[in-house]
Amino acid sequence: MRVDRFDFDLPRRLIAERPASPRDAARLLHVQRSGLADLGVRDLPGLLRPGDVMVFNDTRVIPARLFGRRGQAGIEATLHRRLSGDTWKAFARPAKKLRPGERVDFAAGFAAEVVAKGDGGEVELRFDRGGSDLMAALEAHGRMPLPPYIRHGEADEADRADYQTVYARADGAVAAPTAGLHFTPALLAAIDAAGVRRVAVTLHVGAGTFLPVKADDTADHRMHAESGHITAEAAAAINDARAAGGRVVAVGTTALRLLESAAGADGRVAPFDRATDIFITPGIPVRAVDLLMTNFHLPRSTLFMLVAAFTGLERMKRAYAHAMESGYRFYSYGDACLLHREDDL
Repeated sequence: MRVDRFDFDLPRRLIAERPASPRDAARLLHVQRSGLADLGVRDLPGLLRPGDVMVFNDTRVIPARLFGRRGQAGIEATLHRRLSGDTWKAFARPAKKLRPGERVDFAAGFAAEVVAKGDGGEVELRFDRGGSDLMAALEAHGRMPLPPYIRHGEADEADRADYQTVYARADGAVAAPTAGLHFTPALLAAIDAAGVRRVAVTLHVGAGTFLPVKADDTADHRMHAESGHITAEAAAAINDARAAGGRVVAVGTTALRLLESAAGADGRVAPFDRATDIFITPGIPVRAVDLLMTNFHLPRSTLFMLVAAFTGLERMKRAYAHAMESGYRFYSYGDACLLHREDDL
């Protein structure tokens, strides 16, 4: 499918630089059979039914952007996928200055060895420590890897809190599952009170989510792999809810991609513990998810392609046109929409 079919013009003024405050004060566009409804995120519990199950991605964003030196040469590295306790894949700039076996110093007593080089500026880095010691070093010396379209400068202390869901638990993401940024303890309590079950899964979002689609056709685009985990208990809760007539509501494209990676042809979700590079475009069926809460995405992005696959390309183009005309805020810190699956519209 041609990538230019997913293009649209977005005014710069609609790109959110900071999130709504409080988080659940953001707007919510409900895309439904009867048309479009302009609501707020706080209206979400009233759009759900007792017996539904909401699936949240509980990954926690780490300060994965590092600045170091190879000799006298400056090096920037953004970690994007953990391979082991001390080894990560990273995007490095300038990667051409790095060779396997070379050392990069990020701070006094904190360094990594280049293990291998890949395409597109990708390298493998083996750090001089692993596990919790490496996480502590990243907290001390790393920066939050904000998306490039957020232009208020380097990530600051506000971003350390803002670019993290309130339910984040599992260290490993280098980009936030941004639909989850709208939730507050009060909103979660209202969802519980509505008789909706909450289930956590984990997909460690990689820096590849920021990469543009450079191919002319979706068939030629390669997704970067991300590590995912669904426990047997979580899979059972999701399957039981659906078998009893409840709907599966994915909070964010990351939760949807993980569920679809673990789903069989019948839509049942199996336990999952491996990497996924699933790429969902129009024509690829979504089997495990009935509703999707998500933010507004970049033109020509894999995420806009996913929502077009879920709800229909022309319907999503109309929804985005309405959102722009109505002043909705776009991208990571922006507003949200609630989408129904195309075959349910």
